[in-house]
Amino acid sequence: MTKAAATRASKGSRGLRVYGALIALVIGLTLGAMLGDVAPGVHETLVRIATFVGGLWLNALKMTVIPLVVALLIVGIARGREAASAGRIAGRSVLWIVIICTASAAFGALMIRFLTSVFPLPRGTAEGLESALTAAEQKASAPLPGIGEFFKGIVPDNVFAAAVNGDVLPLVVFSVLFALALAQISAEGRRSVVGLFEAIADALLVIIGWVLWLAPLGVFALAYTVGSAAGAAAFAGLGHYIVLISIVGILVTLTAYPLAILAGRMPPGLFGRATLGPQAVAISTRSSLASLPAMLSACREMGVREQVADVTLPISVALFRATGPAMNVAVAFYVAHWLGLQPTLGQMIAATAVGAVMSYGAVSLPGEVSFISSIAPIALALGAPIAPLALLVAVEMIPDIFRTVGNVTMDVAVTAAVDRNIREIPENLNAS
Repeated sequence: MTKAAATRASKGSRGLRVYGALIALVIGLTLGAMLGDVAPGVHETLVRIATFVGGLWLNALKMTVIPLVVALLIVGIARGREAASAGRIAGRSVLWIVIICTASAAFGALMIRFLTSVFPLPRGTAEGLESALTAAEQKASAPLPGIGEFFKGIVPDNVFAAAVNGDVLPLVVFSVLFALALAQISAEGRRSVVGLFEAIADALLVIIGWVLWLAPLGVFALAYTVGSAAGAAAFAGLGHYIVLISIVGILVTLTAYPLAILAGRMPPGLFGRATLGPQAVAISTRSSLASLPAMLSACREMGVREQVADVTLPISVALFRATGPAMNVAVAFYVAHWLGLQPTLGQMIAATAVGAVMSYGAVSLPGEVSFISSIAPIALALGAPIAPLALLVAVEMIPDIFRTVGNVTMDVAVTAAVDRNIREIPENLNAS
């Protein structure tokens, strides 16, 4: 995505959308829970209207998911491959990014399954939430038939049919192969193709920005239907979601410390003190980019060489979201738990794979846009509806704090690890 598009997507209106959607969520849930007893006749009419409006807004979000997945993957992987070929430092940085993102997605799937089994959402609450969202989204993705058919279906026989059917994993596989194949054609042709898909992604992100401008209305309509069916239990369900997803983010953040200590050979106290500054900026801004100066200062304090920090940190800020795969996969699995779904093993593998691959070379997007564009494909691969995402985006500002703190902490840890790797081969540093 171009810097101009990112700026348009994230300018001051972001805060207005976030708080507006949160306020609309609270008001919608409250009115939905109250009016059923106060004015039953009026309430039924309002539920029908709210279901219609919420469904339209949800469809507006869904219509961009498939083309955006393809465009972002092709652009992100092509850019990531270019970065990896720029020298030893960049190559090591990208390798760490791929390894950590893959492990993060698998960790998120396992951890949220564990957390929801130990701390399940009460079935009464879940059933109320499920019934409220059924009318807004009539059906989920078709379940994958079995583990054998799952592996057979990874390679699509017709990529356009896969797009029409919402088969996300085959589309992801095709997009990855297509992006890698671009490296084998002429530089001029590669630039043209990547530029085309970058422009498509930018246009789709503009559409999502327009749809998110209507988020308070759409969230209010969906929240009203949820409040009417689940009552006050809806608040408990959202609180349960926030706590469990935030725990996943915190655990990913904690893994940055052993990475810096073991792979980067950093003293624990030094790494802990150095990252306090970037973490404070991350909490206040929810932006990895805004935390970059503080991360550079942290690396200098730890003794990381400037040649490494000046390459690895910008690559990490642009491409690396350590908490993203874990928390995105966790959200999709939580939605399945929320709705009482029992995904097959194939669906769980597909969702985890999509969560990992979508994070390779992920472009920097505002949190609310990223929430929809990153998690919707995972939910589709899992066989879960994406209607709950339209509600959960209203409370994303809280988990997003933990996302950003984890990302900047891991960025600094990876930079220390790359510095240690390169330090062992000093003759290659200048060539990088």
